[in-house]
Order: sequence, then structure tokens, then C-alpha cells
Amino acid sequence: MTFGVYLAVIVGLVLLVCIWMVLRKAYRKSIYRRPFKAEWLSILSNNVPLYSLLPEELKPKLHGHINFFLHDKIFVGRGGQVIDDDIRLTVAGNACLLVLNQEKRIFPGFKTIIIYPDTYVAKTVCREGLTEVHHQSTRAGESWHRGPIVLSWGDVLNGSKDVTSGFNVVLHEFAHKLDEEDTVMDGLPILHEAAHYAQWAAVLSKEYEAFLTRVQQGDNKVIDAYGAESPIEFFAVVTESFFEKSLIMHEKLPDLYFQFKQFYQLDPAEWHRRSNT
Repeated sequence: MTFGVYLAVIVGLVLLVCIWMVLRKAYRKSIYRRPFKAEWLSILSNNVPLYSLLPEELKPKLHGHINFFLHDKIFVGRGGQVIDDDIRLTVAGNACLLVLNQEKRIFPGFKTIIIYPDTYVAKTVCREGLTEVHHQSTRAGESWHRGPIVLSWGDVLNGSKDVTSGFNVVLHEFAHKLDEEDTVMDGLPILHEAAHYAQWAAVLSKEYEAFLTRVQQGDNKVIDAYGAESPIEFFAVVTESFFEKSLIMHEKLPDLYFQFKQFYQLDPAEWHRRSNT
């Protein structure tokens, strides 16, 4: 093969890749722009009160994210659970709030969402020296690293409909997916600017230690005590409180609230405040 032919082949391959990328981007935009079904709006209004709190100008953007989410993800029913639009829209409506103001591909790295009718029993195996120890635990949801998300539909619906409880299993498990986008699940997601990392580390370290003290003293009111398990769980439960207990979090933990406001590029305390006027 002469150099000229070799160069022509390389140029041709580069052009094909560029064309493929342009077509893929156009196809994705077409998915975002699909009309949003009226029955889907009804499901969101009934099952996802956070959607009703959302400023009107942000709703079309959420609709686009939901369109892409439902196109990209696969729902699988287990334990006799039948997958319908109620399930798909309730999960998607909550999950897509987390990426509402992100322009990159949403929740990459996994495809499958497994739905059980209610809380389910998960088996785990750990080693203690040379001994394997088998455990069983009842769960409302879990996120497998680089794998599927598992959810209990009963807990999804109950948590979603109670918009001030601070318990929303969809927000919790999909926060884990944001956390692992840098390949490591450690309670530190990919921030928008390099300059944000130092302040995030300082604030989150301070707030986590204060949170552990409050949990130990029985004086914890804003963030679910499950966050004391690890910084990984702390990030997920703070996400739940950020969206559902925004007003009290903004009042009691303003530094922590600001870090999550900066990360999610949203201000749900303002949504709640407007709904109370």
C-alpha cells in the first residue's frame, strides 16, 4: 500500500467517524424533541410531586431527558412485577431531576433497571479470614457498581409521593450512579469545575463529621441517619434531603446546601418556598 493510499484510507475513516458522530448527535436530539404524551404528564403530576414544584421553564427540558432516559434504559420486572408507564415515568421523572441541567449523556455505563413489587431480600457474601459469611437483608433499592439499579416499586411510589420525607429511593440510587461516573464510588462525583474540588472536600469533610456527631447524640433531623454508613451513603442521602427537605437544609446546613446547589445546578429550596406562598 502506497503512502497516498494509506493516507486516503485514514482520512476516509476519520470522515466516517465524524459523520457517525454527527448522525448520532442528531438522532439523540430527535429523541429529546419527541412530543411528550398527555398521559405521561398525568402520571408525573400524580406520582412525582417534585415535578409539580418545578418551574414551568424547566419542565420541557425534563421532558426531553425523560424521553432519552426511556429510550436508553431497559426496565425488567421481577417477583411478578409487570412494567407499565406508571413505573417507567415515576422512576424516570425522579432520576432525571438529578441531571436536569447537565448536557452530557445522562447516566452512562449501565442499561438495566430491575423492579420488584415491594421490598426484596438481597443475598451478600463476605469473607472473614478463610470463612465465607452469607447474609440476607431486606432492601428498598440498590445500585450495582457498573451494573443495574434494583428498586422496590412500593418504596419508589411511597417515597416519590411524600415530597417532604427525605426518603426517595430513586434519587438515592441514581445519586450513586452519578458518584461512580469517575469509575470510583467514593462520595465524590465529577464536579463541573476543577476549582470546586477543594471547597467540596473542605465542606463535605466538616459536614460529615458534624453529621456523625448528631447521629451519635440523637440530634439529627435533616439528613437520614443511614448516611453514617459511609461517605458514599452520605452523598446519596444528602441528595434526597437536598430535593425533598430543601428548606430546612438551606436553613440549618447552608454550606452543605450550597455545595449541592452548585453540583446539581438547581435550587429546590426556591421551588418549595414558592409552593408555600
